[in-house]
Amino acid sequence: MAGHSKWANIKHKKAREDSKRGKIFTRIIKEMTISARDGGGDTGTNSKLRLLVEKARAANMPQDNIIRAIKRGTGELEGVNYEEISYEGYAPGGVAVFVETLTDNNKRTVADVRHVFTKLGGNLADSGSVSWMFERKGVVTIASDNCTEDDVLEKLIEYDIEDVVLHEDLITVYCGMQDLEKVKNGAEKVGLKVEDAEIEMVPKDPMTIENKEKEEKIYKFLAALEEIDDVQNVYANIA
Repeated sequence: MAGHSKWANIKHKKAREDSKRGKIFTRIIKEMTISARDGGGDTGTNSKLRLLVEKARAANMPQDNIIRAIKRGTGELEGVNYEEISYEGYAPGGVAVFVETLTDNNKRTVADVRHVFTKLGGNLADSGSVSWMFERKGVVTIASDNCTEDDVLEKLIEYDIEDVVLHEDLITVYCGMQDLEKVKNGAEKVGLKVEDAEIEMVPKDPMTIENKEKEEKIYKFLAALEEIDDVQNVYANIA
């Protein structure tokens, strides 16, 4: 699981910059709308929506935007009908890639995704081709603030933690999906600075790329997918 950290670190740093520009609002609004549609608009009973609302507030999203997104999901307000579609394939170098999108126009989205794969040396594959290489986990990202993996493990010893990985200024804590909110709240309770808490697709057996030039091509490819408006998440089994 440790190989997940580098690409995750790049994504989190980009998310920080996007947040400053308000660019992250659109993605969170889409997720809140879908979550409210599927699980209801009550954050007391819809834990995923509760985490998204916290994320929206951390990004300084206006309360009116949050309320409207939830009401569109529950049908109290008219809104765009988003569809969840995933794409699977390979980045340059044979790295497995899993892309999650939320779209109101699947023809546009598949064209945009296919364009990146074709232009930057990737290959789109059939559904199920690479998803088996990943598993859904709870992922809590914490600012290291001079903490070590052992420090975090000690502070969260009473929780069901599966792995803790330090990479640069971030510590990634992995847990079961059902334990995500407990671990996030526990981390905050003991004074750790939580940057993010998500259910993510974590690679089971990450690939190691020895060639620096090849690695740069892979990250350029993944970043281009992330830039597509309809793309919510990009996961890769790169170490």
